[in-house]
Amino acid sequence: MEFINREREVRVIKEAIKLSKKKLYSIVVTGLRRVGKTRLILESLKNYDYLYIFVDENKGIKQLLLEVEEELKAKKIIKEYVSIKNFREFLEILADNYNGVVVFDEFQNFYKIDKSVFGELQRFFDLYEGRKNLLFIFSGSLIGLIKKTFSAKAPLYGRIKKQLILKPLSFSSILQMCKKLNIIDFEEVLKLYFVFSGYPRYYIAIEDESLKGRTFNEIIKRFFLEYDAVLEEEIEKIVTMEFGRRKRIYYAILEAIADGKNTLSEIASALNLKQTSITRQINELVNFFEFVKWEQQVIGKKKIYLINHPLIEFWFRFFYKHYSIYKRREKRFFELFWEEINKFFGMRFENFIVENLQLILNKEFTKIGRQWGKIKGKPKGQNTYEIDILAINESTKHLLACECKWQHRVNAAKVAKELVEKLSYVDWHNKKRKESLAIFAKSFSKRITSYEGRKVYCYDLRDLERVVKQKI
Repeated sequence: MEFINREREVRVIKEAIKLSKKKLYSIVVTGLRRVGKTRLILESLKNYDYLYIFVDENKGIKQLLLEVEEELKAKKIIKEYVSIKNFREFLEILADNYNGVVVFDEFQNFYKIDKSVFGELQRFFDLYEGRKNLLFIFSGSLIGLIKKTFSAKAPLYGRIKKQLILKPLSFSSILQMCKKLNIIDFEEVLKLYFVFSGYPRYYIAIEDESLKGRTFNEIIKRFFLEYDAVLEEEIEKIVTMEFGRRKRIYYAILEAIADGKNTLSEIASALNLKQTSITRQINELVNFFEFVKWEQQVIGKKKIYLINHPLIEFWFRFFYKHYSIYKRREKRFFELFWEEINKFFGMRFENFIVENLQLILNKEFTKIGRQWGKIKGKPKGQNTYEIDILAINESTKHLLACECKWQHRVNAAKVAKELVEKLSYVDWHNKKRKESLAIFAKSFSKRITSYEGRKVYCYDLRDLERVVKQKI
């Protein structure tokens, strides 16, 4: 598939090549797995001389050096009779004989192969700081590369000139990719985005599996539901590579969050553990692995935990939760899957609106997110409220309450009435604030433009498609 919308990142790498003409330069390209790091590097290095080294964790250092040796001989950098005994010799050869770019892909795997490599590189950077025409690119996962290899306590700390953290592609880029895949229907594109977000690997897989022009249901069947499905082992590979042997407790926490246990007490209760026994693992999932995020009320200090990666959430919600009947492909699993999928879409629809709310409405807000709380004076079980999305502008004291309905034929007047009641429980500049409402749905049976003096915005999928394509 054609390389799409990484212009800024390509410029950063090409600028690094220019800077390496003056002195030894190094750049780290990192990000979560499947975000497209290797493709970005290789596309950026077209028309440049480069040495590509994939650090396979299943190979020893001698085997890896033999591969490097063959590559150097093929490029006529060393003679046929030369052998490379160790990593230091390899670096000395580069210093004496090579002008160009050296790429280490999955660089963090040297932790498993030979940790002395990090010290050798530290020595090399210190000795050859003034060496011209040599660029090192280190690529790998956000966790292994940055948080282990180049952190303040690591040997290579301070030796890297530039860090490029690759983010998932924007929705506009996914629209372009889906167009090339002949997936045009906006709802179908959204459903794919709800599961795969902006990770290009999975859209390329649609092309690889000859699924161009197919529906979401057909793609998901091929990717997950058939025997020997294309992505059946995908999430286990991703999380196991990061978690290692400690995966059991992380799996349990992710399963609980995917199942709607969003507070520390709820997660601990689901695992039948004390809260204090899982706080470290939850903090690691948030701050180290970045698979989980915590979200605070827009108004208030309470927070909940959410899975930060749509495909991981999809997997733990539907597959890991019912793993035995999934592996046997029992009828009951398929019934549960198709019964529950719309609830998942509804939640991801909310996230999509949060991401694009300011663009859609062409308004600025200082805070956007969920809002929930207690209702005074009501009996237990009826004493809470929740607003899908609350957006506020603190300077203008504007408060916008949004409801997201992944449904057809929504009655906007009924939803507006419920939103106004929920707003009455929100304690924020009560006498001075200006209120408005927004309702997002697949389609409406009845639209309104105002409710009890409040402006009401109604957007169905056609409206969203039009606005998004115009503005993104």
